[in-house]
Amino acid sequence: MRRVIAGEWTRRQFVAGAVAAGALAEFAGIGRLALAQTGMTGETAMKELMAGNERYIAGKITSFPEDLKILQEKTVLKQEPFAAVLACADSRVPVEILFDQSIGHVFVTRVAGNVVTPEVMATLEYGVGVLGLKAVLILGHTNCGAIAAAVQGKEVPGQISVLYQHLMPGVREAHGDVVQAVKANVVFQTRLVQESSTLIAKAVKEGGVKVAGGVYDLENGRVNIIA
Repeated sequence: MRRVIAGEWTRRQFVAGAVAAGALAEFAGIGRLALAQTGMTGETAMKELMAGNERYIAGKITSFPEDLKILQEKTVLKQEPFAAVLACADSRVPVEILFDQSIGHVFVTRVAGNVVTPEVMATLEYGVGVLGLKAVLILGHTNCGAIAAAVQGKEVPGQISVLYQHLMPGVREAHGDVVQAVKANVVFQTRLVQESSTLIAKAVKEGGVKVAGGVYDLENGRVNIIA
């Protein structure tokens, strides 16, 4: 799990500091608020996500004062995110933070195992077809409990087992190796988005939308693109 290094502010500390020194909030409105969809291609959208991940790893987060400004204004009537991220529901995967993106920049969908169900596909299609997203990232993570449970194949309570049918294609390819299953699941879900949605496939071919898959490393904070 990623540790906060000396001299690095947490989200709460950063926002508190921004309140005490209102100039930070004013500064935030100058640059990155206009980022979303402004002349972006699929390639530049993915580059912005990964650049944000590098800032996060380096402890040089820039999005927090921008969050504060947006919350203070309370006047945003529409959203114009530039990318969608389908992530696991795991509480250790804070999507906006690990990509250093502020409110309104990332269209986030989360479900255990980052699986593409019909509902998730519909959500991603809404993002691409209606919101005009430039990139879609399927994001798995190391030490995923949903993947481990699917690999073990043990009986689980309630409706948790409903997830298994969506996880098994990747799990089968990994032959019992949880680390490989995490990667195989990302590859499978990414391929599913690319091949099963005619709307997204058309956006990729004609609109330059980028679809990719990555794995977030809980230990060092880095997102590695693998698909």
